[in-house]
Order: sequence, then C-alpha cells, then structure tokens
Amino acid sequence: MDIDNLRAEQPPATLPAKPNFQPLKAHEISDGHVQFRKVTVPQHRYTPLKKVWMEIYNPIFEQMKIDIRMNLKKRRVELKTRTDTPDISNLQKCADFVHAFMLGFDVCDAVALLRLDELYVDSFEIKDVKTLRGEHLSRAIGRLSGKGGKTKFAIENATKTRIVIADSKIHILGSFLNIKIARDSLCSLIMGSPAGKVYSKLRAVTARAEML
Repeated sequence: MDIDNLRAEQPPATLPAKPNFQPLKAHEISDGHVQFRKVTVPQHRYTPLKKVWMEIYNPIFEQMKIDIRMNLKKRRVELKTRTDTPDISNLQKCADFVHAFMLGFDVCDAVALLRLDELYVDSFEIKDVKTLRGEHLSRAIGRLSGKGGKTKFAIENATKTRIVIADSKIHILGSFLNIKIARDSLCSLIMGSPAGKVYSKLRAVTARAEML
C-alpha cells in the first residue's frame, strides 16, 4: 500500500486539552515564607502620615492584599504578604507607594504607583548638575519653583509628572520618558537658562513625544 494513501486514510491526531493552571499565590512563590518590606518615616513626615494614614492603609490592605502597620517604636512602616496576596510584586508596589509619600508626594499622586506598572520615582540633587552654594543655591531653587510655584506646575502639566523640591533634592514621579523630559528642563533651569527659553524647548519636546 502506498504510504501517502495510508497517511491520508488515518484520522488527524487531536491535541490534548490545554491544562488550566491557577496562578501561584505570593506565599507559594516564596515557598511559604512571608515577605517583608520596611519604609523609614522621616521626622518631618510623621505628622502628615498620621493625618492620611487611612488613605494609605485602605488601598494597601483592601486592594493589594498586603498587611501594613506603623511601628511607633522604630518609626517605620512595615509591610508583609498574606496568604491571599494575589501577586508577590504587590509588596514592592506598596513599598514604593509609601516611600513616595515619605519623599513628599501627595497620596492621590503616589497611589498611581499601585495601579500603573510603568511609573516610578527618580531623585537627584542640584549638586549633581552644578555645584552651587549660598545665595547661588537659593536662587537656583527659586528658579525651579518659580513665582508661586508657576514654573514647577508648568513642567508638571507639560510632562504629566509630579515634582517635589525638598531643599536641594528633587524627586520626580512619572513614566521613564516623561521623567527624562522633566529632568532635562529642571537641569536647564539649574544651569541658569531663563524660564521662557525652557518653556519653548519643553513645548517642542513634548509635541514631538506626543507624535511618537
């Protein structure tokens, strides 16, 4: 019998049903061990933390399924996984959320770290860009904020980021590309560029970014 005819007469092989595996829980991924994260509370953020504690507690405990408590003795927020934690990455997201609040971001802005994977916080100091002291440093900080915070708000709105200026330290919350655009604008201001020139360049860069 012809081999080709024999193959044609045989019924097509049916593939076995695709197995349906349930996703592993956080405690199963870590071999049953509880995972911990600790975030230190700076002295100046202790009172603000008390005021918005429930706004921080609810999304972490209810939505992310992570246990959270304030250790008053050691002045730090402690987080740990539970048996019903759906994803081990939730623990790090919650730690980043709490850390962002400690840096000075509002809860309503920092909570985006729990919901969007592409967001993170980038930090740098003015001295990383240019060595300034005394009045020169004060003027640079003033240029970053602008009158009534106008310059900072303009950069935030154009780049869809949030910026915290704490003395000589600057923290930016946003996506990778938006943080880069905001950081370049802030560095230009630190180097002494006038705000009008920075605005013009910022508008051109953001227009190109939106076309990508």
